[in-house]
Order: sequence, then structure tokens, then C-alpha cells
Amino acid sequence: MPNYQAGPLDRMFQALADPTRRVMVERLSRGPASVSELAAPLKMSLPAVVQHLQMLEASGLVRTQKVGRVRTCQLEPGALQLAEQWINDRRLQWERRLDRLGVFLAEDENQEKKT
Repeated sequence: MPNYQAGPLDRMFQALADPTRRVMVERLSRGPASVSELAAPLKMSLPAVVQHLQMLEASGLVRTQKVGRVRTCQLEPGALQLAEQWINDRRLQWERRLDRLGVFLAEDENQEKKT
């Protein structure tokens, strides 16, 4: 794809594709945390944690705020709605297709019984 620009949904799925970032999102789902608190259970350097946070910020999932020397992170309310809507749209498409298949198979079975 020439000149492909990643959209918000692409950035969100890219951010969530990494298990470390999913751990961070899971932790932040329980409430705000400092970068140090997020880094504590992870076996990586603080600069690596910051890189992961930058990706989460770029995706719109996380917002950070620096007060003094402490940078606090929190989930962006409603950020996952974009991904949720996309997934629900795909699910609805497949449910409709399976419903139509079920109707077709039931009609086919009825035709066979008549003959």
C-alpha cells in the first residue's frame, strides 16, 4: 500500500498487540498509576516502559500528566469504544450470515423431506 497512514483503529490494535502494553492497560483499568508503579512488575528498564507508554498514548488509550517529578497515567475514558464498535460490526455481519445459512439449510432439509 503506497503512502498508507495508520488510522486511530490501526494504532489502537497495534498498541494492544503487545502483551506488555496489555498488562499496562489492565493495571490502569483499576485506576491511575505512576510510571514507576506501572514499571514495578515488569522485567524491563524504565526507558522501555516509557516507550510502551508512548505507544499507548499515541493510540489514544492512555493519557499521562506530569505533576512535579511524577508522571501519572490513566486510561482515556471511552477509548476502547472504537475497537468495540469495529468488533461488534464484524460480529453482527457474521451472525447475519450464519442466520441466512441456517434458514437456507432448514429450507433445503424441508425440500428433501417432501421428495
